[in-house]
Amino acid sequence: MIPFDEALGIVMDSAFLTGCETIPFADAVGRFLAEDIFSDTDMPPFNRSAVDGFACRKQDLKNELEIIEVIPAGKDPSKKPGKNECSRIMTGAIVPEGCDFVFMIEDSEETGSNRVRYTGKGMKTNISLMGEDLKKGDVVLRKGKRITPADIAVIASVGHVNVNVGKKPSVGVISTGDELVEPENKPLISQIRNSNSYQLLAQLNSAGAAARYYGIAPDDERAAVIIKKALAENNILLLTGGVSMGDFDLVPDFLKDAGVKLMFDRVNVQPGKPTTFGVHKTGLVFGLPGNPVSSFVQFETLVKPLIYKMSGANELPSMKKVTMGADYERKSFSRMGWIPVRISESGEAFPVDYHGSAHISALSYSDGIISILPGINKLCKGDEVSFKSFKD
Repeated sequence: MIPFDEALGIVMDSAFLTGCETIPFADAVGRFLAEDIFSDTDMPPFNRSAVDGFACRKQDLKNELEIIEVIPAGKDPSKKPGKNECSRIMTGAIVPEGCDFVFMIEDSEETGSNRVRYTGKGMKTNISLMGEDLKKGDVVLRKGKRITPADIAVIASVGHVNVNVGKKPSVGVISTGDELVEPENKPLISQIRNSNSYQLLAQLNSAGAAARYYGIAPDDERAAVIIKKALAENNILLLTGGVSMGDFDLVPDFLKDAGVKLMFDRVNVQPGKPTTFGVHKTGLVFGLPGNPVSSFVQFETLVKPLIYKMSGANELPSMKKVTMGADYERKSFSRMGWIPVRISESGEAFPVDYHGSAHISALSYSDGIISILPGINKLCKGDEVSFKSFKD
């Protein structure tokens, strides 16, 4: 049995890149950039009015001004205001040459036909200067960044309509166990519905992987055939169940027979002790525990960082520090513990009602997990702890 940090290091050292592909930028949310994105223009591309108002020379603000033109957004100014002149201007429009101030309509008073006076007191220019946000050739998004909806707007603004991204790692999912039935079936006595596979498929989709489900494998030699097929067709294989110490937990033997080199088969964590990891000539393999909380947590802590790295991410899901909002005590403390918590509006961590590794509904009310080191049985309100969000 190895410490969690050592297990994570082995997993991450086994990562390999899955290549790149070019896709339309509008389809790129959640993908990882395989290139830097540069601006093809200054942003703003001209001196732009930030408000609806009147463009003039600052030196004329104390005087009555004549309105010589109306400038809507999308139209070039046709006149240059001179002494005691101004142009009525709309938000986003080009500020005419010679003007260095735009005052808002709310800070104006009409004094006659086509005449106006500034009534405000502030000296904010209300002009977004050409190139103020970006200069042509500036990097707007860095290689390895995971693309967000906000990034789509940035990419569109610089005209980079096709983006080079990391290919999604292909991940096969298999659940093992004669006791499992698919969710649409009513379980008989001694049977349970297969929730792990669908949980993992959802986690994989959220992490940006290309997931493929291979069904339920029975606890016999037929599982070996399914495992070999999934190994040949994917970069990563996730199996749940069949990795504990029971007489019918045959997954490690099937993996060895398929040519998988097991790197570890026990991790000093709770939940998730019987987590197994191996390398194969075609990819990587995880044997995850059959208990749903265990498989969920081990995915978040071991599998998701691997998927990010293989996708070309420059930042991996990480822990951050939060403060305990309540005391917490555990009975068994020989292993590192992962504790489901919710985060309050004040940013404090509160353990949720949690009854162990089969209590999957506890995760539905959790924002993430905190870690507690081996040998420590109690956390006190106010203690600083490491928190891993399920949203990262």
